[in-house]
Amino acid sequence: MRRAGPLIDESGGPAFLAYVASGFSRTCRRIIRRMLLKLLAAASALCVLAVAGLPAQGTFKEPPVTNEAWTKPFPGFRIVGNVYYVGTYDLASYLITADQGHMLVNTGVGSSVPMIQANVESLGFRFGDIRLLLATHGHWDHVGGMAAIKRLTGARMLMHEADVPVLEDGGNSDFRFLPKGRGTVYEPVRVDQRLRDGDTVRLGGTALTVHHHPGHTRGATSFTFTVREGGRDYRVGIINMNGINQGVQLLKSPGYPGIVEEYAQTFARQKQLSIDVFLSSHAGQFRLHEKYTPGAPYDPNRFVDPDGFRAAVERTEKNYLDQLQKERQGSR
Repeated sequence: MRRAGPLIDESGGPAFLAYVASGFSRTCRRIIRRMLLKLLAAASALCVLAVAGLPAQGTFKEPPVTNEAWTKPFPGFRIVGNVYYVGTYDLASYLITADQGHMLVNTGVGSSVPMIQANVESLGFRFGDIRLLLATHGHWDHVGGMAAIKRLTGARMLMHEADVPVLEDGGNSDFRFLPKGRGTVYEPVRVDQRLRDGDTVRLGGTALTVHHHPGHTRGATSFTFTVREGGRDYRVGIINMNGINQGVQLLKSPGYPGIVEEYAQTFARQKQLSIDVFLSSHAGQFRLHEKYTPGAPYDPNRFVDPDGFRAAVERTEKNYLDQLQKERQGSR
């Protein structure tokens, strides 16, 4: 029998079959060829079935975006230290840089991706150096571009465990639409690591603390971390503001039976946070356009606003309490 050679050559399967069978008698060769051809055919069929079961990459059609501020370009700029704004006019995306690669928090909708990439590169960073993807919650206006950016960069997707199902089915299991389901409203993205309250996400010299702040979604998340700049430490908070989406009923939410209690717990936890630099998922939530105009010089103190953070939490809590009171009065 001949010495074993390589399993696959550049000419494909038939040459391989002839090579393997050549060391046997004619009858054995015929039997071996028939067996191997059947095996190859079966393997090919399984591959076709597997591919057919996967969503086509890059072909997802995004629903129409009616809010112009979501897709209006906005130039990227430096916030403080290694933290940069790279989102659109209203949908905030944050680049947190390190020599070992970068983190990106939130992506906006799917059509935001080219704008985010342009902002990252305009600031002097390589888009392909993004290593970690994170999000404040699993609604399409903040994670609609995750699948595309993950594909473009090879970054790992990290998400709080309670919002993992929503990301992986493209928004279908959003609690607001259960039990029927919403349908896929953004390209599904596979989550590589599930996060929990108190976890630390570390890259280079930056360590983000994960805060589970549910209510807006089951897995809504805030991130806090410290940035050293100009001889002082800045406590930065990318805070998920816990607003109530239109149509959500606090007392009648079959897809989220604990929603009332979790909203209340989140407001209590957010009031305990001590932060200097207040950032959030939407530009309007932390008054970006009142504090910064494109072309303004870098100022690490520009977004230092602990009072504004507390006021935003109190305002959001008041909206929650007002709605809860109205629902209770209406049920009498």
